[in-house]
Amino acid sequence: MGVMPVKKLVLVMSWPIMLSMLVQALYNFVDGIFVSKASSDAFLALGYAFPAQSLMIAICAGTGVGVNALLARRLGQQRHREAAEVAMHSYLIYLFCWVLFLLFGLFLAEPFIGLFTQDPTVLRYGVDYLRIVTIGSLGMCMQFSAERILQASGNSIGPMIIQGAGALFNIIFDPILIFGYLGFPRMGVAGAAIATIGGQFLGMALGFIMVKRNRVVVFHFRQFRFNRHIVGSIYRIGLPSIAMQSLTTVMVFGMNKFLAEISAAHVFVLTAYFKIQSFVFMPVFGLNNGVIPIVSYNYGARSPQRIREAIRFSLQLSLVIMCCGTLLFLAIPGPLLSLFEATEASGSTLPFDQVLAVGESALRVISLSFPMAAVSIIFIGVFQALGTPVISLLCSLTRTLVVLLPAAALFTFFYPAGIWAAFPIAEGLSLILTILFYRKRGLSRIAALERQSSPEEAV
Repeated sequence: MGVMPVKKLVLVMSWPIMLSMLVQALYNFVDGIFVSKASSDAFLALGYAFPAQSLMIAICAGTGVGVNALLARRLGQQRHREAAEVAMHSYLIYLFCWVLFLLFGLFLAEPFIGLFTQDPTVLRYGVDYLRIVTIGSLGMCMQFSAERILQASGNSIGPMIIQGAGALFNIIFDPILIFGYLGFPRMGVAGAAIATIGGQFLGMALGFIMVKRNRVVVFHFRQFRFNRHIVGSIYRIGLPSIAMQSLTTVMVFGMNKFLAEISAAHVFVLTAYFKIQSFVFMPVFGLNNGVIPIVSYNYGARSPQRIREAIRFSLQLSLVIMCCGTLLFLAIPGPLLSLFEATEASGSTLPFDQVLAVGESALRVISLSFPMAAVSIIFIGVFQALGTPVISLLCSLTRTLVVLLPAAALFTFFYPAGIWAAFPIAEGLSLILTILFYRKRGLSRIAALERQSSPEEAV
């Protein structure tokens, strides 16, 4: 962290996370393609279920942040017995998370999908899909626990194997279960949900095996006693992360509500957009996660030059990725949307020419926000690393809620055709706010390091 060339360090720290996030993006992308071929109504149902799924992931991922941090701290202190207690509590916590998701699926799946549509076909598809992925989410929860234990133990390859195996299972069984190949019945959207949870259960099984063989954290089940202080410590660290990641859930929920007021084609486009844009945004979020510990370490080590170099290089990479995404969306929005065109035999009720009429201009307008988002996302991570999480949260809120949803509401009531402009408007205002905060707080914190250490050449 303190001696490796900064550019190399950024790449070394970021690429495993970027790859992991791309695997997760592939999961949803493949699901979307195969489901859309079965029926456009089924694809709409995926869009309506997405906010609930993203909330589940936010809870699991945020909990994992707390587990990872506390477990790594105990291992660093050579308190191995206490580290094992944290690991055992993580499995118990994730089991409780699954119970919450189970109850949601049993009792709230239908009311939730009913908030967006009363179309009986779309409603049935959405409820079927959401119930299966929530009731069967035990695999996802246990997989998260295993990945975080392995990461805290210094095993960065294990989590990638777990995720990769699950994604491969999903890719193979999606078409088999959706369309009824190899003797399986045709299940449609329910088949996509079963393939998803099947991949998660495979990941859970691999995780159990890897954790059991792990020699860094050794479980002592007979001596296990529930400790509420461990749970409290996990969530003191993890709750801010849950809150940050839940912003996407609220944003998609709100946008689905507004777009459903305009037309089903608009909801279809938003769902397709999130499936495609994840391949642009996920590498940037991975880069963000890789840069945070670098900036944090060098902030503690009082190395302002390395902090500046890490920020500058990560901004350059982020802008290159996002600008490539913008060019792609500007150049071929029609072919990108056509990836989700239903087959003629699907019996879909939504004509795809309506989707193209809305979607081509929508993707072009939204993509104008990508370069601005590139800068904001990196700086949001920098604020976290410099010990200013409140500023990070304010910038995230501006990107996803404070500006986007009110702007979308105004467009919905006064100029529905312009609703997609809410995305670049929100990113533009967030960018201005982010830069102002960085100039006022970020630069002052880095400059303070120079005054406390030997003079270095300014960048």
